[in-house]
Amino acid sequence: IQSQEAKRGSASSSTDRPLLHPPVAVMASSALICDTEQWKGLQAHVGAIQKTHLRDLMDDAERCKAMTAEYEGIFLDYSRQRATGETMEKLFKLAEAAKLKEKIEKMFSGDKINSTENRSVLHVALRAPRDEVIKSDGVNVVPEVWGVKDKIKQFSETFRSGSWVGATGKALTNVVSVGIGGSFLGPLFVHAALQTDPEAAESAKGRQLRFLANVDPVDVARSIKDLDPETTLVVVVSKTFTTAETMLNARTLKEWIVSSLGPDAVAKHMIAVSTNLELVEKFGIDPKNAFAFWDWVGGRYSVCSAVGVLPLSLQYGFPIVQKFLEGAASIDKHFRSSSFEKNIPVLLGLLSVWNVSFLGYPARAILPYSQALEKFAPHIQQLSMESNGKGVSIDGVQLSFETGEIDFGEPGTNGQHSFYQLIHQGRVIPCDFIGVVKSQQPVYLKGEIVSNHDELMSNFFAQPDALAYGKTPEQLHSEKVPEHLISHKTFQGNRPSLSLLLPSLSAYEIGQLLSIYEHRIAVQGFLWGINSFDQWGVELGKSLASQVRKSLHASRMEGKPVQGFNSSTASLLTRYLAVEPSTPYNTTTMPKV
Repeated sequence: IQSQEAKRGSASSSTDRPLLHPPVAVMASSALICDTEQWKGLQAHVGAIQKTHLRDLMDDAERCKAMTAEYEGIFLDYSRQRATGETMEKLFKLAEAAKLKEKIEKMFSGDKINSTENRSVLHVALRAPRDEVIKSDGVNVVPEVWGVKDKIKQFSETFRSGSWVGATGKALTNVVSVGIGGSFLGPLFVHAALQTDPEAAESAKGRQLRFLANVDPVDVARSIKDLDPETTLVVVVSKTFTTAETMLNARTLKEWIVSSLGPDAVAKHMIAVSTNLELVEKFGIDPKNAFAFWDWVGGRYSVCSAVGVLPLSLQYGFPIVQKFLEGAASIDKHFRSSSFEKNIPVLLGLLSVWNVSFLGYPARAILPYSQALEKFAPHIQQLSMESNGKGVSIDGVQLSFETGEIDFGEPGTNGQHSFYQLIHQGRVIPCDFIGVVKSQQPVYLKGEIVSNHDELMSNFFAQPDALAYGKTPEQLHSEKVPEHLISHKTFQGNRPSLSLLLPSLSAYEIGQLLSIYEHRIAVQGFLWGINSFDQWGVELGKSLASQVRKSLHASRMEGKPVQGFNSSTASLLTRYLAVEPSTPYNTTTMPKV
């Protein structure tokens, strides 16, 4: 935290670097947000907050009541944040200085706010009502979106009815979706959340949906374990149909199908989500069975496109997935139209900026008290860290303050027996507690004090207070705790969290939860003045991997020595190549699991 303080201090000093523009009430387009009076006002306010403790702030009932927001039964309580009414007023003024409202409107209007790639950012169009108008390059994209959704609806109905049959005439009941990054994590999160929803589970009876993402052959083995090619459909998700990992996995599953059913089976057992119809056809997939998406959809924001809607509709039916999309659309409307004081994504985004850039907390724990949300944190991890892990402004100016969080999480109560020790008595990590009023799978055993869900939720309600209040040495002395254990059992408290309570966890609420976090992350980026919609940081490693790939091929096939690398990498490669591969390069082998 000391280093964070030093960095924040440098942000406020006008002598550290020349100002592009003098500070003004509203930030000029090329200025950094940290140069504004509103940012400096928040920096000065940190000292007052450092003198407070949450156990005292929580005694103010009016403050606690004011620090809530509700929309369609979703209830946010952020009273356990290290913030006061004055803090929130200053954050709202910062939002005004950053032109947050204007930036939100530009996103919904199709302006090319992803300036480094000259693209609109229109994942909101993917779940917009059929009659809504959202334009990109002057063209309403909503009819085109619905054209793809109508095609998915028709195909999924044909597939699920058994009318679509494989090469041997059998109906297909298994789906393997091949994609990586946003083509995997988002759809997997929704699939995991729907699996135990009664309506969705009933619709999915007798079917399997699996995902293949990692190029590791172990992932291939797991994704096809106990599956029969005769009854399996493979969905290849790649916008350009050139993504290295995805296409190698696609070729591997193609070989799995062809070796069992012959080359003509590909057209019946493989479909695509792609815009490169030429490569789709060259691969052997009928272009008629390719489903489009657009360059104004970033990968990590693509779960509401064919990337997620197609495999999820094959598993659960389009009507279930449409409810998910409608839930996301409801939050889109709330985000665009509600006042900032009661706008759930805006409040969450403002508080994240406060925690990261002013209080110096580098991480955020996402703690859903619902096993159905077990894949939510991994998805948000990519969504957040790939979006806001930036070191320069949208104009390319080096930042002098911290952006982005290290996101991680685990469902409660599993996390309590894993890393809660650290968040209670180690580092201060702001926590998002996500609870559900009505369980997807209620269980009550006669004679038990509470139901299984109530037992779970007892922890959901208790943990935020434990973090906020802690436990003092005086309390421990009054409990006759031995002196030598006092320091070990002391909890400092004053650790911020927020609670988000959902009424239930149907497809609709799952869509709402996704949209809340998508917009929260956008708010953070808008305030920081960065581009949350590009990801140049993933490119360098991929480029270097291409060089390694060529070297491995030359060594394996031509016996050439390792060269062109630093001594450390060369040594590692030489050690790796010293052991003969278990799979000879001159034969085709497949997983044996």
